[in-house]
Amino acid sequence: MPQLIFFALIGLVAYFGYRSFVREAERVTAKVRRQENETASGANGTLVRDPETGEYRLAKD
Repeated sequence: MPQLIFFALIGLVAYFGYRSFVREAERVTAKVRRQENETASGANGTLVRDPETGEYRLAKD
């Protein structure tokens, strides 16, 4: 029985580690694509609108 609990815990850790890895990979891929688009268009940054003030500012990663 202890082996079953041990392998269940290992499975849970592996699952959450995998989900964390996928989330980080998606974040990095989005950042790289945004930088590629900026380079292709000659822009110096990506502007995002601040919902409170209505002003545009550079996006922070």
